[in-house]
Amino acid sequence: MGSTSDLPVMEKAAKFLDEMDIPFEMNALSAHRTPDEVEAFAKGAENRGLKVIIAGAGMAAALPGVIAASTTVPVIGVPIKGMLDGLDAMLSIIQMPPGIPVATVGVNGAQNAAILAAEMLALSDEALSAKLKTYKTGLKVKIVKANQELSEVKYKNKVN
Repeated sequence: MGSTSDLPVMEKAAKFLDEMDIPFEMNALSAHRTPDEVEAFAKGAENRGLKVIIAGAGMAAALPGVIAASTTVPVIGVPIKGMLDGLDAMLSIIQMPPGIPVATVGVNGAQNAAILAAEMLALSDEALSAKLKTYKTGLKVKIVKANQELSEVKYKNKVN
């Protein structure tokens, strides 16, 4: 993440990765204030065994692209809401030049970034794939239950 002020958003990714028993690193690295550290992080990612990088950043949101420029490890960008409701960060992350791709989730979408990263990892990990299938089934069950509860809510003009 660009700074520790991004932690309330990025901790959603950490919690999901913990739930899936996926080891991860968590760092505060700024593309503008600590560029040498960002480059060292990105260049050493593959040697440290990283398979996917989730990079959250707000405002100028250069961090995901700067990381992607220095590694072949896939990068998922999380635009963090700050100025302009996060639109500025989202546009900064999705407008990468040819050859430097960054997958991008919605504004403050750290949990979706973690799910996407887990899905990438699950391509070569059957146990993780099974956990993700269970997780997704749980999402369905949750909505079915909520809809059943909603059917009990009564209004004068409600017909279902």
